[in-house]
Amino acid sequence: MVQFTVTPVTNKAERGEFVDFVYTSNAGDPNFVPQLRDEEVEKFTPGGNPYFEHARCQLYVARDGAGKVVGRIAAHIDELAIAQPAEQGMGPGCGYWGALEADDEAISTALIAKAEDWLRAEGMTRAMAPMNLSVWEEPGLLVKGHDHPPMVMMGHHSPKYKSWIEARGYAPVKTLYTYDLDITKEFPPLIQRIVASGERNSRIKIRGVDKSKFNEEAATILDILNDAWSDNWGFVPITDEEITYTGKKLKPLVKSDLIRIAELDGVPVAFMMTLPDLNQVQKRALTKGGSPWPFGYIKLGLWLLRTKPADVRVPLMGVRKSLQASRMASQLAFMMIEYIRRATVANYGGKRAEIGWILDDNQGMNSIAREIHSKVNKEYVIYDKVL
Repeated sequence: MVQFTVTPVTNKAERGEFVDFVYTSNAGDPNFVPQLRDEEVEKFTPGGNPYFEHARCQLYVARDGAGKVVGRIAAHIDELAIAQPAEQGMGPGCGYWGALEADDEAISTALIAKAEDWLRAEGMTRAMAPMNLSVWEEPGLLVKGHDHPPMVMMGHHSPKYKSWIEARGYAPVKTLYTYDLDITKEFPPLIQRIVASGERNSRIKIRGVDKSKFNEEAATILDILNDAWSDNWGFVPITDEEITYTGKKLKPLVKSDLIRIAELDGVPVAFMMTLPDLNQVQKRALTKGGSPWPFGYIKLGLWLLRTKPADVRVPLMGVRKSLQASRMASQLAFMMIEYIRRATVANYGGKRAEIGWILDDNQGMNSIAREIHSKVNKEYVIYDKVL
């Protein structure tokens, strides 16, 4: 049995070791997609990631007798999450841990115990996990779909973690689905009729975003999102600083014809955000350690310039609450999906789209996904435990 110790990360060098271990731990997994190391370091750095403007965090690493890192975990508390109503999933006393990587179960057990101890010391009474970091980033543990790489902004985890986490007394609280869709095929006739009906309705306008007004468009989307999702399980408001930060990172991926805003009588009421799958090129352009291969930046830059071929992911969509119980909501969703499907095939040579994540009890969105003949391809489980 490997002898090891678990210690808190206290400086920049140790934070670098914390980040580097995700590459080491997953080096043998052909479906792991390395992310840029600099961005991963920034993600876990207060002052770099605006998440830390409303959250506090303690990183831990496990080391063997020779000082080699053999595991890691992040324990954190989101002040915006604990301010939410408890019936929506988070609420007072709910802390998080995430970013778990471990060489064996004993190390995993010790890391989780250390994270729980920190949360208790900070006054938390419940742990929700894994969360890496906020609910808007990489929530949940991959439990289905290990046989193919994740798309952009989705997590990938070893199958071994499921039993290790559950052995610590964690029970599933929510399952998140992603759906795989063959976009080269037209949608069923019923959906085509719904789209055609919407196109004849002069009250409806489906438009692409105007990149020359990027900040204004981002603000419109954020306003719809915070309204549309406000009653959902796990909802935590996105701050202006977070949307600005994320917008800068995603701006190279933003294509005017792949992000749609639906207007009703001239008022924005719904949106659908679709991103080209950057992971497809990063898997080729980056080393297993998250650094570009020789000419890797050129490969990334050329792909971003022409973005072809590119499959896509729909990470976010929303319809204002005032419309959610109406037929109009599903009609707008089908119209945006169809317009984006056409653009992806015609302009970017895409063949596949991934929709989600979608909460397991979101009947409306799961129904829309089924109606267009998409199939669940990945499942992520969020667990919790009373501390």
